Amino acid sequence: MSAPKNLTDLAQRFDADRRHLRSVALQLLGSAADADDAVQAAWLKASRADFAAVDNLTGWFTTITAREAVDQLRARKRRAEQPLATPDELDRIAATASPPADEEALLTESVSGALLVVLDRLSPAQRVAFVLHDVFAVPFERIAGLLDRSPEAAKKLASRARARVAHPGGEPERMAKHLEVVEAFLAASRGGDITGLLALLAPDVVRRVDRTLVPGDVPTELRGAGRVAEETRRFALRARAGAVVLIDGAPGIAIAPNGHAEALLLIAVGTDDRIHAIDITGDAGRIRRAALTLPSWPIQQHHGRIGYQGQEKPPAGLPATGREREHHAR
Repeated sequence: MSAPKNLTDLAQRFDADRRHLRSVALQLLGSAADADDAVQAAWLKASRADFAAVDNLTGWFTTITAREAVDQLRARKRRAEQPLATPDELDRIAATASPPADEEALLTESVSGALLVVLDRLSPAQRVAFVLHDVFAVPFERIAGLLDRSPEAAKKLASRARARVAHPGGEPERMAKHLEVVEAFLAASRGGDITGLLALLAPDVVRRVDRTLVPGDVPTELRGAGRVAEETRRFALRARAGAVVLIDGAPGIAIAPNGHAEALLLIAVGTDDRIHAIDITGDAGRIRRAALTLPSWPIQQHHGRIGYQGQEKPPAGLPATGREREHHAR
């Protein structure tokens, strides 16, 4: 494809790649709003740069977008950690957790809520190396330039991230059934489906929850399928921010607005394939110590999406680091 002749041509080409660029930014940042900010900032930089000699626009746009996301990730790390949400704040955040239809399609196409949860546990550098290489097939030479590291160091970052993202034990039959039950529970919870919940809950099911996560009129321990199902329907809004993950190797649910775990549901499933216990914690230390992983990996990769495959060197027009990078960003 020929190089853009003018700014209008460049804008059209950028818009054609916008969905892909939002997907890259979303997986790096975990927030649709932050992803949109990164893409908009990338367009401003691209529109001010010398683009006449760029022969791989998608790769160029992707690099600029990724660099904006990296800057956001580094800024987050410098900020003090935010406290966990209160029950009222959880409800308010959950009310906006489900994105509009176009963003829902983007999430479905590019990344699951569970992946965002486990990516949130990685360092910024690990997240960048893992997402760009394993999901979007960007070569390590290009990733190294973004992170100001060597290609070998970028490879190590991705390898360490891979080890933290996926559960090493695979999915034996019992694990698969446990996952199926938990996924069905989350779906029924989101829909307030009492019939579906009662089919999944054992008659003597017990639900325990940290006091900090529920209003004062809600008991910290509740017993019986009917009572638990009715309460679950009451908190259907929060379930919209839920994602099924492995918690210390066992299927559970993370309530994770914008991909950041605010509460964990440990769900015990018996040999009758029914839920016998639900333990909900919002303790920051316990959440931080828990190993959150995906049941399986790899996800379907987007090889070839950005035109890097088979290229040992970055496409023309892709600045590396230092002064050259600063010049092209202006």
